[in-house]
Amino acid sequence: MDTEKESRRAEDLTAPAFQTDSQLVADSELRQFISKIFLSQSELRVGWRLVLYFAMAGVIYFLGIDAMQFVQPRRFEFLIRMSVGELIYLCAAIVPALVMARFEGRNWGEFGLPAKNAFARLFWVGMSWGILSLTVLMIALRGVGVFYFGTLTLHGPRIVKFAVFWAMFFLLVGLFEEFLLRGYTQFTLSQSMGFWPAAIVLSLAFGGIHLGNKGEGMVGALAAAAIGFFFCLTLRRTGNLWFAVGFHLSWDWGETFLYSVPNSGTKLPGHLLSSTFHGSPWLSGGSVGPEGSVLAFVTVALLWVTFDRMYPEVKYKTAREQSAFQQFSPAEIA
Repeated sequence: MDTEKESRRAEDLTAPAFQTDSQLVADSELRQFISKIFLSQSELRVGWRLVLYFAMAGVIYFLGIDAMQFVQPRRFEFLIRMSVGELIYLCAAIVPALVMARFEGRNWGEFGLPAKNAFARLFWVGMSWGILSLTVLMIALRGVGVFYFGTLTLHGPRIVKFAVFWAMFFLLVGLFEEFLLRGYTQFTLSQSMGFWPAAIVLSLAFGGIHLGNKGEGMVGALAAAAIGFFFCLTLRRTGNLWFAVGFHLSWDWGETFLYSVPNSGTKLPGHLLSSTFHGSPWLSGGSVGPEGSVLAFVTVALLWVTFDRMYPEVKYKTAREQSAFQQFSPAEIA
């Protein structure tokens, strides 16, 4: 009798312990499974970080657009509405990255737009490269007889007014497009697949986005992708996006205002000249603008070769590259 009681008591004592151990094992396996899905080396996986980033960007974008509609947009001129819309795009790209920088414990400057370099030398050098390269392209198009400058369509103070307006507008465009596709996204995707594979993916996305423009064509989208890939080279060699932002600004400003041609299929009001294209679209670019010309690819190739020789040092390194670099002593590196 006593033996039975002791046996039951032993079972009562051991049963809960057995169940607890099973639960611990199950909980541990569940945590490992969840960790494997969401984490990599104690950090949130790249894919989930990008999902969070674009989810926040989408919320900000839709809230901004709804707010703009609520404020009776008909009271504002078309160009002002365009500018406000571009500002909303920029906020939708920048604000989520600020949140992610805090979440990931990173410095904002790591994403390509360090505040200390804002509008410094690289920005102005990029501007000069942009307007100069576009000028070379337009002169080449004129030389083969497919582009004509026309005459002035603006006079007096209106020239200054629209020159300044388009400069400010395309500053917003340059900041938005460069940071969206070569800022946080480039930094984050590079951690998973390396710098150049990420650059190819995002450059193709950059070209694909341009297909949404009315008047854009496949050749123009490919040219945009090629220009985007060149911007990735400038990021790699300068260490930040300020050169690319300056180049982007002056290139778009030159197309829209100075040379008064379609910019990725869109010709906007407030342009300086009554310029026109003639001849075959593959050479002139047609309704797409100079980016739709085969000569645009020649221009990008020349830009790549020139920049590669003038800026040979790699200054933008991925976390993996920096880790590999730190494993060697200065003597071994030398």
